[in-house]
Formats: sequence, C-alpha cells, structure tokens
Amino acid sequence: MPDWSELPYDLLVLVSRCFHLIEDFLNFGIACKSWHSVATKHNFNSELPRIPWLMSAEEEEGNSFRKIFSLSNGMILNKRIPKASRKRCMESMGWLFTVGEDDGETSLLHPFSVVQIELPHQYTTVDYYDHESEYLMTFYRKAVLSASPSRTSDYVLMVIDGGMCFLSFWRPGDLRWTRVSWEETNYNLLCDLVCFNGQIYVVRATGQVIVFDVVAPGPTRSHIIAQVPFQPGDKREQLYIVDLPDGKVTETRDLRGMAFFLGANASLSVQASQYPGIKPNHIYFTDDFFETYTAYIEGGGSDMGVFNLADGSIQPHYNVVSLSRVCPPTWVTPILY
Repeated sequence: MPDWSELPYDLLVLVSRCFHLIEDFLNFGIACKSWHSVATKHNFNSELPRIPWLMSAEEEEGNSFRKIFSLSNGMILNKRIPKASRKRCMESMGWLFTVGEDDGETSLLHPFSVVQIELPHQYTTVDYYDHESEYLMTFYRKAVLSASPSRTSDYVLMVIDGGMCFLSFWRPGDLRWTRVSWEETNYNLLCDLVCFNGQIYVVRATGQVIVFDVVAPGPTRSHIIAQVPFQPGDKREQLYIVDLPDGKVTETRDLRGMAFFLGANASLSVQASQYPGIKPNHIYFTDDFFETYTAYIEGGGSDMGVFNLADGSIQPHYNVVSLSRVCPPTWVTPILY
C-alpha cells in the first residue's frame, strides 16, 4: 500500500495549488507532517475571490471563543481570539477593525493568525469631542481597507465615524486619524463605503454615490458619480446597479448571478456558481444595526439571514442563536497571513 506522506515535495506543491476553497487547503495541511510543510500562503492561490465565513459572537461574554462557520460545506472552526474579546468588530479583506467596549482603543486584527496592528485612538480624530458617541464602541460605523496588510504595507484604512457624518482615514505610520473634507462635509449621513480599483465609494442616505481618491499621495479628490432615486420615508425594498465609470443607474431584481454579503463587514459580492452552497441572486446579511445592540439584554444578532430577490423571502443561514451586546455574528473573509 503506497505511503501518501512520501509523495515528492514538488508534486505536493502542485496539488496544494489546485484548491479553491481555503477550508480544503487547511484540511490538506493537517493530513500529515509532509503535507503540512507545503500548506503555506505562498502555495495557496490567494488571488481567487473568497466567500466569507460567519464568525459568531463570543460563546460567553469575555471567554474569547468563537465559532467560524463555512457556508460552503458546513465546516465549523472553534477559534480562540482573545484580542477580539469584548470588542466590536468590523471586517475588511480578512482583517477585523476592533473597537474596545470600555476604552475605545482601535486596532486591525487578523483573526486566524492573531497578528495585531495598533491604530490611533478615536480621540485623535478631528473635532472628536464635538461628535463623540454615548458608547465608545459605536463611534465608528464602517471600516474599509484599500489593500490587505497581509500582502503590502502600502494601504489605507477608511472609516465612517462621528455619528455616521464623517470620513476619516489612516495610513501606516500615521499618529492620528485624518479627516476627509469635501463640499457639504457637515451635512452628511453616510450609509456605506466600499473599495474598488483603488478608490473609495461612499453612499449617502440621500442616494448620492461619491468616489474618493485617498490612495494616491496628495490632497483627497472626490466627485459625485451617481444619484440613486430617493424619496424621504420610502421604505420599499429596491435594488439599483450603478455602472462605472459613467454612473448609469438601473433598477433591477437581478444580481447577474452574484451573491452579496452585507453587514458589519466591507460589503462584497461573489459569482455564486463558483462556490458550492451559495445561491445566485441572494443577499446574505448579518445584524449591523448597532444602535440596538445595547437596547436588549441579549444583545444584537437576531436580524440575519438570506434574502431571496426573486420572491422576497428570508431564510436562515445559521441555525444557532448567537447574540451579543458588543459584537454579534459578522462575516469574515478567510485569508492566510
């Protein structure tokens, strides 16, 4: 009977580079010592798009254990992440932007390797005390990276802060947050931001889509690229696609075979047909209405599921109750550090 542990190193490298799902790659690496030796990030095709895993709330407040659930095959990792304990977590490119519940300290944390990058405190933000929140952990609404710190030191971290009214950014080496200014800076209600092709796109509550160039050196440049139809008080479920670069806005009920992942993470989409278990034209969402996290004894996390655009139905994607007043379940894209 052949001894699979004695396969030639070069052949094992070729095999390791055939995996598309990181969970398959991780399972490959624990088979035996020789296979583990090739299961490094250099032998994993990290350029492939990834679907996020669902990171649960802490199993008990302060015990730092979390379950990380794969939608593709139901695999569950039990992971201890002490540096995320009692911290609100927002995710971008596989990194957690953490905000301390008690001290408001911020950092970037890689949840699988537990590598941590310290960030300036929120009070270094421009006019901080004019816009500080009741709870330190709710000062930030969303955080987005321009590139992964796992791959480069040349990146920007952009955040919505100050009651959803402002944008600030940080570059490695900065000692404080830098406020982004543009026309109507003081008259904003910012709902979301994403990074695409080296630029930051921000969605205002009024339906405007604004693009910012904060990656290039020099002053920040911005302009409005689209106006999504908006009526105050309109709560209808509507979906619009903004085509770049012309900013054409089209109402649709078709995600063109894509699946969206929304919540406290940096919003992302994947081609559903490339991943088993992922449904096209569905929106996978988690509870990001942080204003209610502290309003209930159990905390937030109940408002999550899978929204079917075709018929408007919502089904659960995780059948275990996982609630928290600090950090309910959130999407985390698995990447190797």
